[in-house]
Amino acid sequence: MKHLHVIAGIEEGSIAQELELMPGDTVISINGQPIEDVFDYHFLINDSYIEMLVRTKDGEEEILEIEKEPEEDLGITFSSSLMDDYKSCSNRCIFCFIDQLPEGMRETMYFKDDDSRLSFLQGNYITMTNMKDAAIDRIIHYKLEPINISVHTTNSELRCRMLGNRFAGKILSQIRKLYEGGIIMNAQIVLCRGINDGAELQRTIKDLSAFAPNIQSVSVVPVGLSDHREGLYPLEPFSAEDAENVIDLIESWQKQMYDAYGSHFVHASDEWYLLAKRPLPEEERYDGYLQLENGVGMLRLLIEEFTAALDEIRDKDVHPGHVTIATGFLAGPSICNLTEQLQDRFPQVKVDVRMIENRFFGKRITVSGLLTGRDIIGQLKDEPLGDTLLLPVNVLRSGEEVLLDDVTVSDISEALGVPVKIIGSSGDDLVRGILGLQTEDSGASFRGYEPDEGSTC
Repeated sequence: MKHLHVIAGIEEGSIAQELELMPGDTVISINGQPIEDVFDYHFLINDSYIEMLVRTKDGEEEILEIEKEPEEDLGITFSSSLMDDYKSCSNRCIFCFIDQLPEGMRETMYFKDDDSRLSFLQGNYITMTNMKDAAIDRIIHYKLEPINISVHTTNSELRCRMLGNRFAGKILSQIRKLYEGGIIMNAQIVLCRGINDGAELQRTIKDLSAFAPNIQSVSVVPVGLSDHREGLYPLEPFSAEDAENVIDLIESWQKQMYDAYGSHFVHASDEWYLLAKRPLPEEERYDGYLQLENGVGMLRLLIEEFTAALDEIRDKDVHPGHVTIATGFLAGPSICNLTEQLQDRFPQVKVDVRMIENRFFGKRITVSGLLTGRDIIGQLKDEPLGDTLLLPVNVLRSGEEVLLDDVTVSDISEALGVPVKIIGSSGDDLVRGILGLQTEDSGASFRGYEPDEGSTC
């Protein structure tokens, strides 16, 4: 039977523990209704009185009558955070980064998700090509927002070609339904040179602007191109002049949208400004950093946080030291500028910034989040690294101390003969990591120092 959910764990002191539920027991229904996934579950347990049908691991079924505070959790965890299988992507996007991965990586690296529930839970961007009307109705019913949508273009024919899916052309009608349902959205455009840029980008921004303010932000990011594109669609990298044109178009729309809605609406990722050699926008232009996961404003936020944190450090807390920071070529110059400020303030501290060339994916991949252990080791071997090597948290796979190529932090430390410290994602983390000071929150959530290299969907 479908919709049977096996309990994986019970929280201490929870309602579930008082009911003597055990791992291995199965939740069948709540208030007589089957549970499709995590959203049904949390919606149904919100009442102050519920009846839950459970099958024990011994095979006996019983109805548990539960009185509790409204919205109080039961303290049950399931083996899957979704309480269902992940929905995979059915597209064949011409820009998909997963298709550009080299062979021989861990199998899970090649899985493409396109699950609307992960958009709500984890901020993933979805194309909506595998969504039926009932799924959109469910988003509206449960008020699952914000929903993050990979739009890329609103030209129906072009979107079908770009995504390699004949159902991709109905994106505007899907967005309109979410808009009419009052759902807040963010949109993403992965820009491919000569395909969805120029007049097509103008058209897409114009079409999406009609759904403001429910679409609260749109990011425009350049496609990421690795060296592993054999047999894939022939895409070309953007030039500095291209970046200038993209920024000019976006900033013209920002002025219009700010006058109309008090929001800048559409944003260029940091890479465009670096490629065009233009100053980053001031903090106010990022509207609260709604698109950090797409590399929009990451460097500006890092600069602001770093400067503020540096002002708060007391001179007596800083001791002489020598550290090396490994990062990618994209943000390397900005990191250098920040560390120079720190060394001017604390001359007893020496900081070396080493920009690592990405030989695993290719030289055009310049973000630190796609650096591998073997590239870091290969390019820093026998180099004077000082007391500690600092690596940004975004080089690690989430929740693990392992990089994309299965090299561990311990492997790097042993190979280079120096302690390796993973530093958190904020400017404060960077300052304190360099100075060897305790961070206020060592478990800060992931946010890399630099933009994503395009998107996988």
